[in-house]
Amino acid sequence: MTSHPEAPSLFIDGRFRPAAKTIPIIEAATGALLADGPCATEADVDDAVAAANGTAAQAWRASDPRDRADVLRRFGKALRSRAEHTSVLVSRENGMPITLSRSVNGAFPSVLAGYYAKMIGAWEAEDVRPALIGHTIVRREPVGVVGAITPWNYPQALAVMKIAPALAAGCSVVLKAAPETALDAMVFAEAADEVGIPPGVLNIVPGDAAAGSRLVSHPDVDKIAFTGSTAAGRAIAAECGRLIRPVTLELGGKSAAIILDDADLTATVNGLRTASFVNNGQTCHLSSRILVPDSRYAEFVEAIAQLASDLVVGDPLQESTEIGPLVSQRQRERVLEYIQLGIDSGAKLVAGGDVPQDQPKGWYVSPTVFADVDNADRIAQEEIFGPVLTITPYTDDAEAVRIANDSEFGLAGTVWSQDTARATDIARAIDTGSIGVNDYQLDIQSPFGGVKASGLGRELGPEGLAAYHRTKSIYRAGPA
Repeated sequence: MTSHPEAPSLFIDGRFRPAAKTIPIIEAATGALLADGPCATEADVDDAVAAANGTAAQAWRASDPRDRADVLRRFGKALRSRAEHTSVLVSRENGMPITLSRSVNGAFPSVLAGYYAKMIGAWEAEDVRPALIGHTIVRREPVGVVGAITPWNYPQALAVMKIAPALAAGCSVVLKAAPETALDAMVFAEAADEVGIPPGVLNIVPGDAAAGSRLVSHPDVDKIAFTGSTAAGRAIAAECGRLIRPVTLELGGKSAAIILDDADLTATVNGLRTASFVNNGQTCHLSSRILVPDSRYAEFVEAIAQLASDLVVGDPLQESTEIGPLVSQRQRERVLEYIQLGIDSGAKLVAGGDVPQDQPKGWYVSPTVFADVDNADRIAQEEIFGPVLTITPYTDDAEAVRIANDSEFGLAGTVWSQDTARATDIARAIDTGSIGVNDYQLDIQSPFGGVKASGLGRELGPEGLAAYHRTKSIYRAGPA
């Protein structure tokens, strides 16, 4: 076990080393300097990739899956022992309310590590299939070195959704975390060091776009796993296409919440509290387009506007806070620009639309709701990534489905109704990778990902593990 230095550091080849380049980490709630964080250079990325191809990493690929399962379980326990510290740190970095942070940054990583430990512990690398002549051995092998690139909005959860299945599969990982959340990324390094993950198997190199670009184009990386914006995802997909390199992309969304005419007003609005406003609106799978039938339009507009006005905006470290600050001044400016676009488009502002007067510091935006929004408007078509909802009326179920599908994105969505069978039929008609009926919660046992501009591939569930294997067919004559 090596000593974790107090100065900004990277974790490469099983060792902490001082970062030659740093970047200021600004506390979202105050706008003040939280700390200087590490920022990997292209040379650091090269060293991390070399380590991920080293002798210990090669041995990890060939190791017994049950041994990897044991390491993953211990890794998960080490993450769990740091849960409260990690949860608070992320909330300070990106403004996430602490009650949510404890779940997704504190508890979730250890749970997912345990899930994939159990799965790989019962893993069979080969199966035998009868063939026209003889039989075929179908063999699943680790894909190799994984370049994992993660954003700042759910930094621990989105990183472990790549790290856990990749390590379980026998891959080695270079994690390029977002610069805004460079501090909490090093928790993975501390846990890896504590439990003795072999050198080079997990490397942590927070960095900027240049570091990410180097990782994507590096000739010795075998797969890229990326979560982030659609624009960045297109560039990564183009480079991986050029290199004939597998890639998983979990990208943006602009998902619809379809409220059916029989929906319970109170239950639906309570559900939208998390489905549409979770993590200050900084969530890719939010139901941010609310579609409401003409027959219920006025009452739902009033109720949703009231919901937004009643949300508790404040310090993300306070237990009562439901909406904290956005991650940065730049992100707040972006969201406020979209709010102005909504006003200029003629949409009706029914809640929010400004900076809370009682929050003079930090990057706060009031929860905002626009009614009478044309689905063609930019605020209904583009991902805002802040606490901003649009409400659009529709006449019947067919029109609701058409409006929901009238988007370049296809990541998530929700349907709200007292008739579960009817709502499920509507859900089946939506062109999306996931959708909830009267709720929306990711399930670790089921695949998550998008269609259209929302991405390629899937994470979580058995599908999330399969993404880090490649298959080989061995054809053999004669009996098995």
